[in-house]
Amino acid sequence: MITFIVCLVLLVAAYFIYGAYLDRVCQIDTSAAVPSKKLYDGVDYVPMPRWRTFLVQLLNIAGIGPIFGAILGACFGPSAFLWITFGGIFMGAMHDFISGVMLVRNDGLSIPEIVGRYLGGGMRQFMRVFSIILLILVGVVFLRSPASILHGLLPDISYLWWIAIIIVYYFMATLLPVDKIIGQLYPLFGFALIFMALGLMGVIFFGDYTVPEITDLHNSQPNPSAMPIVPTLFITIACGAISGFHATQSPLMARCVNNERECRSVFYGAMIAESIIALVWAAIAMAFFGGADGLSQAMVEHGNDAAWAVNTISRTTLGLVGGILAVLGVVAAPITSGDTAFRSARLIIADIFHIDQRSKLKRLYISIPLFAVGLGLTFVDFDVVWRYFSWTNQALATIVLWSIVVYLNLGRRNIWVALLPAIFMTYICASFVFVSSQFVGLGATATAYLCGGAATLVILVIMIYKLRKDAKMSA
Repeated sequence: MITFIVCLVLLVAAYFIYGAYLDRVCQIDTSAAVPSKKLYDGVDYVPMPRWRTFLVQLLNIAGIGPIFGAILGACFGPSAFLWITFGGIFMGAMHDFISGVMLVRNDGLSIPEIVGRYLGGGMRQFMRVFSIILLILVGVVFLRSPASILHGLLPDISYLWWIAIIIVYYFMATLLPVDKIIGQLYPLFGFALIFMALGLMGVIFFGDYTVPEITDLHNSQPNPSAMPIVPTLFITIACGAISGFHATQSPLMARCVNNERECRSVFYGAMIAESIIALVWAAIAMAFFGGADGLSQAMVEHGNDAAWAVNTISRTTLGLVGGILAVLGVVAAPITSGDTAFRSARLIIADIFHIDQRSKLKRLYISIPLFAVGLGLTFVDFDVVWRYFSWTNQALATIVLWSIVVYLNLGRRNIWVALLPAIFMTYICASFVFVSSQFVGLGATATAYLCGGAATLVILVIMIYKLRKDAKMSA
């Protein structure tokens, strides 16, 4: 329990201490014009109250990742607490905050356009295609998972009917002005998500469960050699620690904040909240099954089905009513990330082709093909493709981190807050390519880690050259 409490305190304290420091690094300007006011269009550029933008941002970024990922990550052992806490503070929240500031200062443009401004036109073109594909896949998967959960809760309604209901909602949320559905419903969903976390936190503190402590870095996976902590843990827990998907969602609220002063609460704060959710789920998962070893064994016996774990834990610890509310919170999370994934894809396409989104007809031109592709993919077995999502997610985060490094360097600010995370995540992504059987498959060998290190060094040398070149040009 001590480990859990310390990690929880560190996350909360980080918002006030490290978040305030990043405010100074970014030189927040309360008098600067923000996109919601200077580009107001009543559709995507709409000022909203800070509490509302915070809750919407939380729902945008908190899909099933901080829940399912935390449960799967907890199978490695209490070391998951360290990654969630320090990853969340120094990597994920920093990544979300500074990229959010960059977005606000660049008219709320989609992340491929921002990356292109700092890493060049070639990376812009890559990110445009990469982001659209990723967002459609996210939207589809976040369509299927809540449909499956709802079908389990209400089996009289078929799975296909749930698919149809959710996709109609997705279409409306993607098409209508941001303050009509997203701005109205998300706060309610946000409260449901927060209730779920608080309820489980109460179970941790007052229930008859023991949260394991960090005494060593023992790997509790049934086959540790196939699932080494480095780099697999850092890939398994993305949302809750650091996630590139967040950067695709942040433009939505970057277009709705009223002042740069709100960036810390909306972007850094939402990520800290997500880390707390992940911390709670990792803790209750290990405690419920009698430790990380018991959790790992139970997950193996149930095909590593995190949805089963969520349902079992919620109903047992919170009772029927509380369990249903918790499960609905888990349903709301992917639905509210799925609809904004499609919305973000629409905005990226609109930014690429400079299509004014005030017109409903023009929004339809983009939305209909997106949903046609998404609906088609719901009938395709892309489990093999989706195995690569976590790595792709972290690779996207790494690209954004390097963009932040360049941005800070151009402004002659402290680049180390982003440079160290960028180097670390580059190594994690590179080593995973060589270690994992999903890619090269060398296993947890010295050769694999050395290859990951060599790839990281090459990228670092390239980036140092760019940073020095940029510094000379701006001098």
